[in-house]
Amino acid sequence: MQIEQGHTHETVSAQLASLPRLKMSELWVMWDEHFGRRPHNTNRTYIESRLAYRIQELAFGGLPVAMRRHLVRAGAQHSKIKSNVTARSQTGRGLQVHLMPGTTLTREWDDREFRVMVTAEGMYELDGHIFKSSRLLARHITGTRWNGPKFFGLREQAGGE
Repeated sequence: MQIEQGHTHETVSAQLASLPRLKMSELWVMWDEHFGRRPHNTNRTYIESRLAYRIQELAFGGLPVAMRRHLVRAGAQHSKIKSNVTARSQTGRGLQVHLMPGTTLTREWDDREFRVMVTAEGMYELDGHIFKSSRLLARHITGTRWNGPKFFGLREQAGGE
């Protein structure tokens, strides 16, 4: 099922209504047509909801930039998980980097690309292994001690505060 642009509300409604009746294999075909890679979460409800959003986005346009910024601010304000670089940690050990669950970090090292997913618990998953910190993950990848945020390019530049 191809998602088509510029259709009426009835056409879009029909496409959305058909999603629950499609086989998973058909949903995956649609997914592959419109997204660069498959998600780690293969729950049918998740796949349908993302495709439904994409159908509406193509038909009616995405959220305006101002609305996206508002939603990011509201989410950061009300979330227990902070997505930005915060002030000094309670331990006084420097800037803390908190990433939203589902964030994928990519780093090339020694001619290999490493793709790391931030878990819902704020840990890091690489090839099925869970790491409690980006520091431990960077050490696993390189075999040497690294500052995790610096290794993944998350640390702000000097004077950038």
